[in-house]
Amino acid sequence: MHTKILELLGIAVANKASDIHLLSGVIPKLRVNGELREVTSFAGLDAKTLEEMIFSILTEEQKAFVLKEKELDFSVESPQARFRCNIYYQKGTIACALRIISAEIPSFEELHLPEFFKTFLKFKQGFILVTGPTGHGKSTTVASILNEINKTKADHIVTIEDPVEYLIKPKQSIISQRELGFDTRSFDLALRSCLRQDPNVVFVGEMRDLDSIQSALTIAETGHLVFSVLHTNSAAQSIDRIIDVFPTSAKDQIRVQLSSVVTAIISQRLVPAIEGGRIPAFEVLMVTPAVRNVIREGKTFMIDNIIQTSADVGMISMESYLAKLVQEGRVTEEVALSYSTNPLDFQNKLRRSRNL
Repeated sequence: MHTKILELLGIAVANKASDIHLLSGVIPKLRVNGELREVTSFAGLDAKTLEEMIFSILTEEQKAFVLKEKELDFSVESPQARFRCNIYYQKGTIACALRIISAEIPSFEELHLPEFFKTFLKFKQGFILVTGPTGHGKSTTVASILNEINKTKADHIVTIEDPVEYLIKPKQSIISQRELGFDTRSFDLALRSCLRQDPNVVFVGEMRDLDSIQSALTIAETGHLVFSVLHTNSAAQSIDRIIDVFPTSAKDQIRVQLSSVVTAIISQRLVPAIEGGRIPAFEVLMVTPAVRNVIREGKTFMIDNIIQTSADVGMISMESYLAKLVQEGRVTEEVALSYSTNPLDFQNKLRRSRNL
């Protein structure tokens, strides 16, 4: 590796950054606790130096792919950590975004995941979605759940990712981690062959098109436990996004299929905490018979109301969770309000919790 990129990776790890951004003519930037900061010990990188730095972390095959396709997703390891990388071109020059991945998979306690999430470890089949914006810990949450399954059950866990992020070390389970472009040519092909690999649990790193969504639903329908992530803001939006991918003639069939396999939808945000760092806030939809009926009938607008009135089965709205974090003194009211999708509802819930 180029000495400059090694130095930069070390600085990022030392500062507990989540991401590194490299662009021509710009001082390298780190994202720390959700905010971009300049690496002041570096000057702006000219296009030639930046290309040398980035190419130093690529194989010859990857370099040829980047020069032809102008972008690449892959993972790389340095002495300090593991990184998920995206190379792309902007204004005719190469650029790179790197996500830092911990060598160890964080536990439920380290991630501040609700105790209720341990319920998912008991499921033998179904479809569990973790949703939220980019950079808000979806893959980390799934990795933590998969690792708990790995610790407690003798299963075969298959992951299909682009690229592989957390490396899961086999414990009670056996682990097959497949990377797009390295271990398989496409998500669709990997998903179609997955059933021949005798899996118990399958993680689909991203459902990105009609074929991969259909394949993931079919795997869940055949009695397997499937996890996946989506870049959506809520449970209701996630259901609509999946259904909207399909042509009009297939939507009714997909509503029925989705309603029969989906088990839970978790929407999460990482919110700046009073004590520093970030803490997750969640919306949780557990799929009850009432929810299945709503999905089949295409009445997803009713889901928010179901979540509000179903705390007894583990459901919670984002506004309720944010109000809880404020009440516990972990997040300021101003920060929670800025992350709320329904500020008026959040303020009402916070007022009621303070009056209890």
